[in-house]
Amino acid sequence: MSPYKVCFAPMLNETPDLPTSAEVFTAAQTIAGQVHTTPLISSHQLNTLTGASLHFKCEHLQKVGAFKARGACNALAQLPAGTHLVATHSSGNHGAALAWAAGQAGLQCRVVMPETAPLAKRVAVASYGAEIILCGPTLADRENTLARLVAETGAHVVPPFDDRRIIAGQGTVALEIMQQSRDAGFTPDIIIAPVGGGGLLAGIGLAMAALAPGTVVLGAEPAGADDAQRSLRSGQLVTSQQPETIADGLRTTLGQRNFDVIRETVRDIVTVSEAGIVEAMELLWTRTKQLVEPSAAVGLAAVLEHGARFRNKQVAVVLTGGNMDLDRACNLFSSREKTA
Repeated sequence: MSPYKVCFAPMLNETPDLPTSAEVFTAAQTIAGQVHTTPLISSHQLNTLTGASLHFKCEHLQKVGAFKARGACNALAQLPAGTHLVATHSSGNHGAALAWAAGQAGLQCRVVMPETAPLAKRVAVASYGAEIILCGPTLADRENTLARLVAETGAHVVPPFDDRRIIAGQGTVALEIMQQSRDAGFTPDIIIAPVGGGGLLAGIGLAMAALAPGTVVLGAEPAGADDAQRSLRSGQLVTSQQPETIADGLRTTLGQRNFDVIRETVRDIVTVSEAGIVEAMELLWTRTKQLVEPSAAVGLAAVLEHGARFRNKQVAVVLTGGNMDLDRACNLFSSREKTA
């Protein structure tokens, strides 16, 4: 029995190919005990700096160091009978999550990764037992390489974001945020999460549409990879872009299912600068002692750069992952100091 009072959104539930709010609640039961309930923390210094009450959902402390473990567990719980090999394409975190979940289930896993993926993420994927197939840097390169792999092996594909099982699994983040905030005596006015392919943001939107429709759901992305904002504001899915951002986990474009859910459940998507991402990451490292990657810092960067939207609000900020090349991150800080 769910502890939440739920009002499901009819429009979404009546669309056959889209995940439903109910699937998020089912996913929470499915993955219970397999993934961590990550902490929700705050920082007096960052509250003072921003003028908001910030509550950071620490998904960088999740299994494999990212929220992606949630969707991977939920997807593998629903595999067709007789599946022995799963495959995906990923810049890193989803690949690591699928490899880890496959290992837990006794399955083989292959991951198509762009040659531009950080070495630290490639090492992580391999360490969880996956075979890595490198490809070119674009989404088309990933998808074409994966299609050839499936044709050769018959692997079952677990997409990184455009999949109802994945969306529902990622949405369980919002259920935990709401339970933890209520236990602490407050309700978030805003939940903000980074958006790349859109699995996390769509899942949060679904959960909140049912659980607390009065809470505003926002997405945040780099200005150099702003397809989600352009898609949401134009009403037309942007399917190609040339991303230029240090936030490697947010370089992909929105999936179709993700876009369909987001445009019904998400209020807006804001963009942030590269300098803002580095500043936010440094603040999280130094003020909260949380080691997050650039993609995970985008939510705080949005609060810093769009302060009026968040001032005097209770804001839940999702920190999505902590897998990074530490040498590269230190170089970012060093370069920033030299140009200051």
